Amino acid sequence: MSKKNSIFIATSLDGYIADKKGGIDWLHSVPNPNNDDMGYLQFTNGIDALIMGRNTFETVIGFNVPWPYNKPVFVLSNKLKEIPESHKDKAFLVHGTLTEILAQIHKKGYERLYIDGGKTIRNFLKADLIDEMLLTTIPILLGGGSSLFGELPNELKFELIETKTFLNQISQRHYKRKK
Repeated sequence: MSKKNSIFIATSLDGYIADKKGGIDWLHSVPNPNNDDMGYLQFTNGIDALIMGRNTFETVIGFNVPWPYNKPVFVLSNKLKEIPESHKDKAFLVHGTLTEILAQIHKKGYERLYIDGGKTIRNFLKADLIDEMLLTTIPILLGGGSSLFGELPNELKFELIETKTFLNQISQRHYKRKK
C-alpha cells in the first residue's frame, strides 16, 4: 500500500467552501431527491483515516447527527487540549508539524488519508503534501467566505483524471498531483 493524502470537498463556483457567515447550507442548493452521495462512500472506502482541523471537527460535532465517520479521525489543534468525552474513542488529538503528524499516523498503520477542513487543506497544499483532489462544484456564486485555496510558495501541477456530472448541474473533477 502506498501513502496518499487526498481531498474530497465541495466548493462554490467562485471557490468558497463556506459562505461569509461560515455557513454551508448552500451545499444543498441543488435538489437531491435520491440523496446521491456523489462518490463520497466510494472515496471513504478507499481511505484509512481522516485528518481535520479543529474548526471542522467542532462543526461536525455540532451537527445534531450521529458521528458520520467509521474511520479514525485525527484532529489538528494547538488550542484544543483534549477531545470531548463523547468522541474520545472516535477522534484523536495530534500535535506537531505536518510531517511529524503524518509520521505518527503512518506509524499506526494509516497510510491513505482524507485531509479535510479549509485551513488544514491549505496548509497541506503549502507543504506540497496533497496527492489527489476530488473537487465538487456547486453552481452557486457566494461572493465571499472561506476560500478553499490560498497563496502557495510554489506552483503545484495536477493532472485531470476524470470529470463527472451529478444531478445534471454539479460537476466533480478528480485531479492527481504531477511531480
